[in-house]
Amino acid sequence: MKIALLDDWQNNALTFAEFERLKPEHQLDVFTDTVDGALLVERLQPYEIILAMRERTGLRVDILSQLPHLQAVITCGMRNAAIDLNYCKAKNIMVCGTESPGHATSELAMMLIGMLARDLYTSVHSMASGGWQVSTGRDLRGATLGILGLGRLGSQVAQLGMAFGMSVQAWSQNLTPDRCSEEGVSYALKDDFFSTSDFISIHLKLSDRVKGLIGVNELALMKPDACIVNTSRAPIIDQRALLAALQEKRIGGAALDVYDQEPLPTDNPFRGLPNVILTPHIGYVTAQTMAVFYGGMLEALEAYLAGQPIRCLV
Repeated sequence: MKIALLDDWQNNALTFAEFERLKPEHQLDVFTDTVDGALLVERLQPYEIILAMRERTGLRVDILSQLPHLQAVITCGMRNAAIDLNYCKAKNIMVCGTESPGHATSELAMMLIGMLARDLYTSVHSMASGGWQVSTGRDLRGATLGILGLGRLGSQVAQLGMAFGMSVQAWSQNLTPDRCSEEGVSYALKDDFFSTSDFISIHLKLSDRVKGLIGVNELALMKPDACIVNTSRAPIIDQRALLAALQEKRIGGAALDVYDQEPLPTDNPFRGLPNVILTPHIGYVTAQTMAVFYGGMLEALEAYLAGQPIRCLV
C-alpha cells in the first residue's frame, strides 16, 4: 500500500509512534508542507491511504473525486469537518479516527487570557530588546470571563477561569440556564454577554450556523478594554470586522490561534498589530496529544491493513 502522511509541519510525526512497525511492502511518505488544488491532487493521486492531521488539508469532493486509488482516510480525532464524509460513504472510502484528549486547547486558551491580561507579549519583547517595564496589566481575579460555547472545552476553560477567581458567564445559541448551572457559571443573554465580559473565549464547533457569529455588532458591544481569544475556528469571527476593531483600537486586544488560511501568509494584516497575540494553531499541539493522535493513527492503519478497521466514521 502507498500511504501519505500529510501536514507534518514540524517534521516530527515519526517520533510520536512506531511507524517502523509497518511491513516493508507498505510505502509511507511524509509531507511537511500544505498544498491545495491541482498541486494537492497531483501529490495524492498515487496513494491508497491518507493519514490526515486534523483539518490542515481539506479533503473535499473536488479533491477526493480525482484520487482513483484512494481506499481509506485516517484522521486525528473522531470528527473532521475538512473531510467530505458523504462522498467517502458513497464511494466506499473507509474513514477512521483516533481518540482525542482535548484539554491542551483549553490550557492554551487560559494561557492566552493571562497573557492578554498582563500584556506579557509587550513585556517579553521589551526585555528581549534591552528594555524594562513598558505596560501595566490587569488582574484576572474579579474580571468577567465570557465563554462562548459551554461544551467540553468551554467547560474546562470555565473551571480554569474560576480557579483564578474570575466571574464566569456563558452564552451560545442553544445554551440553557440549566446547562450553565450544571457547570457553576452564570447564563447571559447575548447582548449582555458581549457588553459585560472582560475576556471572551470561543469554544464552538464550526458550522454554517456559527460562521460570522461575532461580527460588527457584537464587537461594537464589547468594552473598549475587553479582549477576545479564539482557539476554535477563524470563521466564527468576521475577520474583517475584527481586524478593523483592532486597528482602530475599539477593543482591548485579541489572541488568535486559528486562521482562515493556514499556515498564515506572511503578509496577513493581523501580523504585527500591537494589540494582538498570534500563535500558529498550536491549541492541540503538545507532545502528549501528538502521541495519542499519531499512536492512534498507526493503530487504526494497522487495523485497516489487517482487514479489521477500528473507530470507523465511514
